[in-house]
Amino acid sequence: MIAKIGRSGNLYGALAYNNLKVDKENGQILFTNKVIETANGHYSVAQLAQSFEPYLIANRNTEKHTLHISLNPDPKDKVSDEKFREMAEEYMREMGYGNQPFVVFKHTDIDRSHIHIVSVCVDEQGAKISDKFEKVRSMKVCRELEKKHVLIPATDRERNQSDKIFRPVDYKAGNVKSQIASVVRHVPDYYRFQTLGEYNALLSLFNITTEKVEGELHGKTKRGLLYIPLDEQGGRAGHPFKASLFGKNAGLPALEQHFGKCTTVLKNHPGRQTLKVAATIALKTTNDEQAFKKQLSEQGINVVVRRNDTGRIYGITFIDHNSKTVWNGSRLSKELSANTFNEYWSKDIRTKMEEPSVPVQTVSDIPEQEIAKDDAPHHFFSFLDDDGGVVQSVFEGMGGLFAETKSRTAGEADFIFNSTKKKKRKRKREL
Repeated sequence: MIAKIGRSGNLYGALAYNNLKVDKENGQILFTNKVIETANGHYSVAQLAQSFEPYLIANRNTEKHTLHISLNPDPKDKVSDEKFREMAEEYMREMGYGNQPFVVFKHTDIDRSHIHIVSVCVDEQGAKISDKFEKVRSMKVCRELEKKHVLIPATDRERNQSDKIFRPVDYKAGNVKSQIASVVRHVPDYYRFQTLGEYNALLSLFNITTEKVEGELHGKTKRGLLYIPLDEQGGRAGHPFKASLFGKNAGLPALEQHFGKCTTVLKNHPGRQTLKVAATIALKTTNDEQAFKKQLSEQGINVVVRRNDTGRIYGITFIDHNSKTVWNGSRLSKELSANTFNEYWSKDIRTKMEEPSVPVQTVSDIPEQEIAKDDAPHHFFSFLDDDGGVVQSVFEGMGGLFAETKSRTAGEADFIFNSTKKKKRKRKREL
C-alpha cells in the first residue's frame, strides 16, 4: 500500500473535491471522526467544514493546515469497506492524528480501489502537530498495515516493476531515441485523449512533442508524424525522429484510431464532471496561473498552458492522473476555454465577480458555492514526492503508470548511461 500526504491551506477545496464524487455517485463517505453527525447521514461541504472550524479559529501560524491523504492498496488487493475503515483509523492514530476530526472518502470512479482522508494538522489549541520524519513513519505504518490486513507489499510491487517505470526524456544523457520509444510505445495504452493537441500536452510531461508532416510521393499525398525531444523549458533539444522508428502504434493512423475510440469512451466519462468542478473551483479561488496549477497539482491534475509569441494563451489542457484522461479546457466547459484564462490572468477581472474573501476562522459561514484558496508555483510533477528519487516516485504515485508494461521494454528504463564520443558519432551517422 502506498500513502500520499498532501498539505494545503484549502480545507474547503479538499472537502468539495471529495464530496463531489459522493454527490455524483462516484464515491462514498466511509467513516468520520469527531465530525458533527447529520440526521440522515448525508453531508454538504459546509456541514463537514463546520467540524473543523474550532481548529482553524485556534490556528496560530500554520499556513498549510489541511491534510489530504490517500491510501492506495495494490490494484489486485480486494479491500472491503470495513477493512478500509479500520486501516484509515489505524493510519491516522499511528501518524498522530487519531484525535483530530477527519473524513474518510472512498473513490469508485476508477478501477483502483483507494480512499482519501481529509483532516487538519493543528490541534484544538492551534498548535501544529509534528510532521518530523513523516514519510519514514508513514512508510512504516503502511508496512504494518500490509501485514495485519494481508495486503500485497508495496515494496514487492516496486521491486517487480523497477524495470517498467519510465522517465521523462533527458536529452543530456544520450540515447534519446530509446528514451522516446519507452514513452510513446505505451502512453496510449494507459491514457485517453481525443486530439493531437491533447496527446502533445501529455507528452510534454515527458519532455516530448510531435509535429505533423505532409508531402507528395509519386503523386500521392503522404502524412506522417515526427517526435521531438524537449528541454526543461519546453524548447527543442535535438533533431526529430520519424514515428516509424517507434513502431506502428506511434504513427498518425494508429493515433487517429485511438482518438476515435477515446471520443466514444469519454463522452459520458464520470471523471469529466469531477475535473470540471475541480478546475472551476481552482479558477475562482486563485489569483494567478502558478496558484491555479499548484492547487490542481495537489489533486493529481497537471495543467499545460500554450501561448503564442505575444504571450497570449491559445490553449489549455488538463491531465487527470486519477482517471488517466486528458481534456482540452474548452471540451470540459466554455468557462474553461483559453479566452477565460487570458481574461483572468491578464487583468484583474476578479474584482467584478469575486466572492467575499474566506478567512480561515469562519469556514462554517462560507456558502457552499464559495471555496478557499491555495498558492505557490509548481513543477509538472510537484504533486508527488519531491525528495531524492523524484522521477521514480512520479509514476509510483500515479498508481503504477506502466504497471503492465510488456516485457520487451525491460531494458528501456535504463536511460542514464555514459556514451563515448565514438558511439555518439556512430549514432549520428546512422540517423
